[in-house]
Amino acid sequence: QVQLVESGGGLVQAGGSLRLSCAASGRLFSTYYMGWFRQAPGKERVFIALISGLAYNTYYADSVKGRFTISRDNAKNTAYLQMSSLKPEDTAVYYCAASELMRTNADDFGSWGQGTQVTVST
Repeated sequence: QVQLVESGGGLVQAGGSLRLSCAASGRLFSTYYMGWFRQAPGKERVFIALISGLAYNTYYADSVKGRFTISRDNAKNTAYLQMSSLKPEDTAVYYCAASELMRTNADDFGSWGQGTQVTVST
Protein backbone atom coordinates (compact mmCIF):
# COMPACT_ATOMS: atom_id res chain seq x y z
CA GLN A 1 0.00 0.00 0.00
CA VAL A 2 3.08 2.25 0.03
CA GLN A 3 4.05 3.60 -3.37
CA LEU A 4 7.73 4.46 -3.82
CA VAL A 5 9.65 6.39 -6.47
CA GLU A 6 13.45 6.68 -6.50
CA SER A 7 15.39 9.57 -7.97
CA GLY A 8 18.88 11.03 -7.92
CA GLY A 9 20.80 8.37 -9.79
CA GLY A 10 23.34 9.21 -12.44
CA LEU A 11 26.99 9.11 -13.43
CA VAL A 12 29.66 9.96 -10.89
CA GLN A 13 33.44 9.58 -10.77
CA ALA A 14 35.08 7.16 -8.40
CA GLY A 15 35.58 8.84 -5.04
CA GLY A 16 32.63 11.13 -5.59
CA SER A 17 29.28 11.44 -3.86
CA LEU A 18 25.64 11.14 -4.79
CA ARG A 19 22.36 11.37 -2.89
CA LEU A 20 19.39 9.22 -3.77
CA SER A 21 15.83 10.06 -2.77
CA CYS A 22 12.83 7.82 -2.30
CA ALA A 23 9.48 9.59 -2.34
CA ALA A 24 6.65 7.68 -0.72
CA SER A 25 2.92 7.99 -1.00
CA GLY A 26 0.51 6.10 1.17
CA ARG A 27 -0.59 5.89 4.75
CA LEU A 28 1.57 5.57 7.83
CA PHE A 29 4.96 6.22 6.25
CA SER A 30 6.60 6.76 9.64
CA THR A 31 5.59 3.27 10.80
CA TYR A 32 7.65 1.56 8.08
CA TYR A 33 11.25 0.54 8.03
CA MET A 34 12.76 1.91 4.83
CA GLY A 35 15.48 -0.01 3.09
CA TRP A 36 17.84 0.48 0.19
CA PHE A 37 18.95 -2.36 -2.06
CA ARG A 38 21.00 -2.57 -5.21
CA GLN A 39 21.34 -4.93 -8.11
CA ALA A 40 24.28 -5.08 -10.48
CA PRO A 41 23.96 -6.71 -13.92
CA GLY A 42 23.82 -10.47 -13.59
CA LYS A 43 23.74 -10.30 -9.79
CA GLU A 44 21.14 -10.76 -7.08
CA ARG A 45 19.44 -7.82 -5.44
CA VAL A 46 21.26 -7.22 -2.17
CA PHE A 47 20.62 -5.25 0.99
CA ILE A 48 22.67 -2.15 1.64
CA ALA A 49 20.91 -0.04 4.31
CA LEU A 50 17.85 0.12 6.58
CA ILE A 51 16.31 2.77 8.80
CA SER A 52 13.55 2.41 11.38
CA GLY A 53 10.32 4.39 11.25
CA LEU A 54 11.38 7.20 13.57
CA ALA A 55 15.05 7.00 12.55
CA TYR A 56 16.20 5.72 15.93
CA ASN A 57 18.07 2.81 14.35
CA THR A 58 20.05 2.28 11.18
CA TYR A 59 21.70 -0.80 9.69
CA TYR A 60 24.24 -1.16 6.91
CA ALA A 61 25.79 -3.86 4.83
CA ASP A 62 29.51 -4.20 5.45
CA SER A 63 30.20 -3.27 1.85
CA VAL A 64 28.88 0.28 2.36
CA LYS A 65 29.39 0.88 6.08
CA GLY A 66 31.23 4.13 6.68
CA ARG A 67 30.56 5.37 3.16
CA PHE A 68 26.77 5.44 2.85
CA THR A 69 24.27 7.10 5.18
CA ILE A 70 20.56 6.35 5.23
CA SER A 71 18.14 8.96 6.53
CA ARG A 72 14.50 9.96 6.30
CA ASP A 73 12.27 12.98 6.60
CA ASN A 74 8.86 11.76 7.65
CA ALA A 75 7.30 15.20 7.22
CA LYS A 76 8.20 14.92 3.53
CA ASN A 77 7.48 11.18 3.23
CA THR A 78 10.97 10.74 1.84
CA ALA A 79 13.92 8.46 2.53
CA TYR A 80 17.46 9.20 1.40
CA LEU A 81 20.71 7.43 0.73
CA GLN A 82 23.79 9.61 0.86
CA MET A 83 26.64 7.84 -0.93
CA SER A 84 30.23 8.96 -0.55
CA SER A 85 33.63 7.59 -1.56
CA LEU A 86 31.94 5.79 -4.41
CA LYS A 87 33.68 2.90 -6.10
CA PRO A 88 33.12 1.32 -9.51
CA GLU A 89 31.77 -1.75 -7.70
CA ASP A 90 28.92 0.42 -6.42
CA THR A 91 27.55 0.61 -9.96
CA ALA A 92 24.05 -0.85 -9.88
CA VAL A 93 20.38 -0.10 -10.02
CA TYR A 94 19.36 1.17 -6.59
CA TYR A 95 15.95 0.42 -5.14
CA CYS A 96 14.12 1.63 -2.07
CA ALA A 97 11.65 -0.58 -0.26
CA ALA A 98 9.32 -0.54 2.74
CA SER A 99 8.76 -3.16 5.43
CA GLU A 100 6.59 -3.28 8.53
CA LEU A 101 9.35 -5.00 10.50
CA MET A 102 13.13 -4.98 10.67
CA ARG A 103 14.23 -7.07 7.69
CA THR A 104 17.23 -7.23 5.39
CA ASN A 105 16.01 -9.88 2.98
CA ALA A 106 14.52 -8.39 -0.16
CA ASP A 107 11.78 -11.00 -0.19
CA ASP A 108 10.42 -9.60 3.09
CA PHE A 109 9.76 -6.12 1.72
CA GLY A 110 6.28 -5.55 0.42
CA SER A 111 6.65 -2.24 -1.42
CA TRP A 112 9.31 -1.34 -3.99
CA GLY A 113 10.26 1.54 -6.20
CA GLN A 114 11.24 1.07 -9.83
CA GLY A 115 14.92 1.76 -9.26
CA THR A 116 17.43 4.39 -10.28
CA GLN A 117 20.71 3.73 -12.08
CA VAL A 118 23.98 4.68 -10.40
CA THR A 119 27.13 4.41 -12.50
CA VAL A 120 30.55 5.03 -10.99
CA SER A 121 33.25 5.66 -13.56
CA THR A 122 36.94 4.93 -13.27
